[in-house]
Formats: sequence, structure tokens, C-alpha cells
Amino acid sequence: MHPRAGAPAATDSSIGGPLLWPAGEPWPGCPEHTGPWHRGLDPVGVRLRRRILAEAWARPRAEGEELLTDEERVLVDRATEKTRIPQDGPVPLVPVAQLYASDVPGLPCPDGADLLQVLWCPFDHDPDYLPRTELRWRTAADVVTPLATAPQPSVIGNAGYLPEPCVLHPEPVTEYPAPHELPEELAERISAWEERREEEAEEGEAEEGEAEVCYQYDLAVAPGSKVGGHAPWSFSDPFPMSCPQCGAGVRPLLTLDGTEWDGGSESWRPIEEAGYDGYHFLGPARDTQLEIGRSYSMQLYVCRASSGHPHVQNMQ
Repeated sequence: MHPRAGAPAATDSSIGGPLLWPAGEPWPGCPEHTGPWHRGLDPVGVRLRRRILAEAWARPRAEGEELLTDEERVLVDRATEKTRIPQDGPVPLVPVAQLYASDVPGLPCPDGADLLQVLWCPFDHDPDYLPRTELRWRTAADVVTPLATAPQPSVIGNAGYLPEPCVLHPEPVTEYPAPHELPEELAERISAWEERREEEAEEGEAEEGEAEVCYQYDLAVAPGSKVGGHAPWSFSDPFPMSCPQCGAGVRPLLTLDGTEWDGGSESWRPIEEAGYDGYHFLGPARDTQLEIGRSYSMQLYVCRASSGHPHVQNMQ
């Protein structure tokens, strides 16, 4: 989806932007996180810390000069300390994503709906230690009187659960399953193909300008936030998942990720953002400021039999 820092409106598809929400519909809160207080972070301080660090990295510095001033360091340190913070009633859910079907090719909307909204509680929940997510499908034209200002939590459990507002630049791509999801015979053929190409490159037999391609990093499982596609299985092998209500199979709906590429490959980077400083590739790979677990991603799956059944979430 290529999220980039910006100022999305409620009429835009976004990550971390405002939602097109009916003024007469109650804003959801988390029943498991109700006041009068919680131990956590002040979201205002979290955003202030991000702004201070971004401005500090952008300004020129003399050799040996500290990144932050003494005053800035006090503010940054204060923003990272968890304290007891009052919360009146249930913690309001945080807007995470809003996707209009007109902007996002392949968005699997239920009949009559053309808008998906994703919210979550900004605290970890058992048993998977992930934020509890909530999905809302809507028909945008039905929202005649939008909510002007959404309730904001006074406390959050994790800075990575507070996304920065980003506009989206969706791009359809073709991806393939992870190697360990392929039939064994096919996976072996791909491995042999890669070895043959590597040998040709070492012996100088590869065609001029032909880039080395790795199936796992260049062709399988597009990284970053995306609709549909294949799961980025990482610390666990693929396992069967089913609808918790009816037992039917589930299909991937959405992957939320804080980064778009890593050291494995740069093949998924938009060509408009190519850049290299001699040490690493450049680009806005973390504009959302999302961080799931130890820089993993969250996948949301929906029931194939009914869009009204509970969704399933998983971290990889």
C-alpha cells in the first residue's frame, strides 16, 4: 500500500488517518482496559518524541556533536517512561487503517460495502500479546453526517501501536507463496534454479545487466502493509486456521507492517524512491511508525463463508 507521511482526510484511504465515522454511532472502546488509570505512555509525548528525533536527524551537525540538545533529551526520555496516567472510562480504540474500495484494487468487500475501517486497542492482549483489532465495513455514501473529532486515548501501552497519519499509494503486485508453503518437488526445482544462476554469475556466464534473483526475497511474499496476498511466515511454520464461529476456512484480508523492505532485498522498493548512500538503501520505509512485536507484522484473516463472522489475527 506504500504508506507515506501526510495529512489524510476522512475521505482518503490511509494508515493512521481520520475515519469516515457516523456522528451518531458510538466510538468503540476496549472493555478490558477501563479507567480510572493505566500504566503506559502519553500519546502526546510519543508524537512529540518522534517530531524531535525527526528534526534532529534532519539538521546538520558538526563532527562529534550530540544529536539532541539537553532540553530535547529531557523531553525524549520523559516520553519513553511508562507512568500511571488517568483514563476516564474504556480506552478509545485507535484508528489504524481506512481503505476505500475505489482506491485499493482487490479489496474483498461484503455485498453493498465499499469501505473498510480497522481499529485496535493500543495495549497488548492475551493470548498472543497483540493489540485487539476491530473491523468495520461501511457504505461510504451512508455516512451523511460524519463525526468531526474522534475520542483520543489518554494512555497507550506501546508507542508502536500509535500509527502516524499516512496517505496510501496502492500498487498491484504479483507475489508467490513462501518456499516452505510450496510442494516439495517445486521448492527443490526453484532451489536448483537459484544455484544454477549463482554458478553462472560466479563464472561470468550471466547475461550483462541481469540481476541476481532470489525466490524468497525477490518473488515470494511481498513485504509491507498489503491487502490479500501471502503470509510472511517467519518464526513459525504455516499452520491451518479456521473461522472461530463456524469452522470454515479463512482468507487473508490485510497485513499491517511497520516496514516495507529490509536487508534481504530491495526488489520491492518503488523505483521512484531508489537511493543509496554507500552504506544502505534510502527511503521512507517506516513512515507509519508501527511496530508489531519485535518488528514483525500482523495478518488479519476473514471467514470465507460469512463476512459477519469474527476475524482471525496472527503475528509473523
